[in-house]
Amino acid sequence: MIDEVEEIAVKSAYEPGPYGYRPQERPIFLYLDHGLIILDKPKGPSSHEVTERVKRILEYPGKVGHCGTLDPKVSGVLPIVLGNATKLSKFISGYDKEYVGTLYLHGDVPIDELKGALDKFTGPIFQRPPVKSAVKRSLRVRRVYSIELLSSEGRFHKLRVRVESGTYIRKLFFDIGEFLGVGGSMRDLRRIRSGIFSEKDCVTLEDIKDAYDSWRESGDESKIRKVILPLEEAVRHLPKIYVKDSAVASLTHGASLKVKGICSLSRGIKKGSIVALMTLKGELIAIGRALMDFDEMLSADSGVAASIERVIMPRDLYPPMWKTG
Repeated sequence: MIDEVEEIAVKSAYEPGPYGYRPQERPIFLYLDHGLIILDKPKGPSSHEVTERVKRILEYPGKVGHCGTLDPKVSGVLPIVLGNATKLSKFISGYDKEYVGTLYLHGDVPIDELKGALDKFTGPIFQRPPVKSAVKRSLRVRRVYSIELLSSEGRFHKLRVRVESGTYIRKLFFDIGEFLGVGGSMRDLRRIRSGIFSEKDCVTLEDIKDAYDSWRESGDESKIRKVILPLEEAVRHLPKIYVKDSAVASLTHGASLKVKGICSLSRGIKKGSIVALMTLKGELIAIGRALMDFDEMLSADSGVAASIERVIMPRDLYPPMWKTG
């Protein structure tokens, strides 16, 4: 937030005005409309089915989506977005992913030979999506950042894999088996991390139902505010630019951020990098791209500091103040 002195440099001192809400203090229905759930998806239902289940549990009338599809037989970290947070879906889905899964080899292979094959599949690889996939089956390059052999028992080998978004682990395991000449298949898979979110951030469908029932029966919002996070959690790792209240409305209409609208910013912003444009109350306005580096933004008196990649905030939360922006 704006009081992180060690990371934030002040360009012009302004206090937040009467508009908007600090993310954790949003009224509950507005809080739901800006909600993010890190779900521990169980085996069995599809990602779409568990998303619909969340929508029914919450009796939520707006849009609900998921970020990064998991097959029905795969469990683990599945971000669910509500309302305005659905505008972050593609951004969240683009994070790298980490899995723990079991590779079954159809023949006996020495461990050293298996480790050598895993090294061969670390780095850029070619993949064609499987027949049952939601994307075009064209050959494409995906990056495997690491493959770690955790344990082996006979022909069963537990692997930890960190990959670029869009990498098919089932196909990766199959290709490793083919490379070894014995064939291979995936017998179990769990996603343990999706970008900045890991298993420790997860809640279950039962947690969500318990929190919702507690709220509806007693009016106690504390549990629901724990299982549902403000959408701002999805950009906690990004460098930030905090803007004057007078600049917010123009940004929600897609206008670029001018230097004069900046109050403070993260140190180390580089030109061309993705940044989060924030209100003084810590609300996410938009995802932007820096057109200047940190030093230039801090010292310049004019110019355009960042362009807009995706507007997140609704247009009616802050009034237009064109003449003072």
